[in-house]
Amino acid sequence: MFPKVPLRSVLRKVEEPVVIQPEKTYKQVTVRLFHKGVVLRGQQAGADIRTAGQWGIRGGQILLSRIDARNGAIGLIPFDLDGAVVTNDFWAFEVDSRAAEPGFLDAYFGTPEFVEACGRASEGTTNRVRLQLERFLDIVVPLPSLTEQRRIVTRIEELAAKIDEARGLRLQTAMEAEALAKSQLAATVDTLVKRVGSRPLGQLIMEAGYGTSAKCNYERPKGAVPVLRIPNVASERVNSDAMKYGTLSSAELQRVVVSEGDVLVVRTNGSADLVGRCAVVPRLPEPTAFASYLIRLRCDPKTISPHYLQLMLKHLRTGGELIDFARTTAGQYNVSLGRLGGAPLPVPPLAEQRGIVARMDELQERVDTLKRLQIESAAELDALLPSILDKAFKGEL
Repeated sequence: MFPKVPLRSVLRKVEEPVVIQPEKTYKQVTVRLFHKGVVLRGQQAGADIRTAGQWGIRGGQILLSRIDARNGAIGLIPFDLDGAVVTNDFWAFEVDSRAAEPGFLDAYFGTPEFVEACGRASEGTTNRVRLQLERFLDIVVPLPSLTEQRRIVTRIEELAAKIDEARGLRLQTAMEAEALAKSQLAATVDTLVKRVGSRPLGQLIMEAGYGTSAKCNYERPKGAVPVLRIPNVASERVNSDAMKYGTLSSAELQRVVVSEGDVLVVRTNGSADLVGRCAVVPRLPEPTAFASYLIRLRCDPKTISPHYLQLMLKHLRTGGELIDFARTTAGQYNVSLGRLGGAPLPVPPLAEQRGIVARMDELQERVDTLKRLQIESAAELDALLPSILDKAFKGEL
């Protein structure tokens, strides 16, 4: 075990007041939670800075958020942020380089023990909890010799780099698998178009329309029905998560009730990635409506399978073609019925459509398995660094 010293023996609070000049541009920074680093928040002209009391910071200093130090918002200031400004919600500290290596302290600041200590050193009401300076400086930290500190920092950086490399390789594998599924679908569509041509979507459906604009709530009053919204179809499968309910007249319900096999398409959203996402309605346990931000397509069962239609729309969306049918108004991306109805789709016989869907579902299942494994391995890798830090500060690394 290493000897322990209070932070006041190695840190000195520094205050560098800055007189804001209207004509100058200033870097503004923040400290991310959970020891994710000191980062640039943005740049702003002095004339637009309204908060009084700005303080200059320097690369190599320690910066913390008085409000969120108890949530790990503390870290080493990168040298490319030298000269940036912060408000008095942040404190900056110089490290005594004769006794402590800044990188060693910064590494210790990421440990659960230190974050918990910052929590104990904070006090105040629910919305005004602040770190108390004297109590913060009383926190004790392990401090071996400078030579040992530097050795530990080097070793931590080496192991962290290996963890990042492994995480990157796993992520790359998942991304390549997703790209393969996308490429396979594109090749299938290209082959189909060359063989059977394409037809506008409007000729392949019996009905299309927008959903209800009735106000919906999470609480279900008597007589209300479930209303499917964007969150219920964004995953490209209908789910009942965070379901809302609306009270509709008989005529309105008849107009917007969904049936098994309907395809619901996201028609408007602030995110272009969501526009065009769609899901096939399964058999539902009760009459269910759909909201106005969705379009319902009812396929001609003699011509096109709902799941095949969903697959073709996914191809258009992920290939960047569906966005050609979208336009922005007030920051929203929209797909109109008219534009969607003109989307060209290859239409092979129904039996072949079902075969294509089965093959692509099988491929997507493999991709999803890889992605799930990537998430699980990422969680395992994330757990490695705290273990490494724990050993490091016990003198076991």
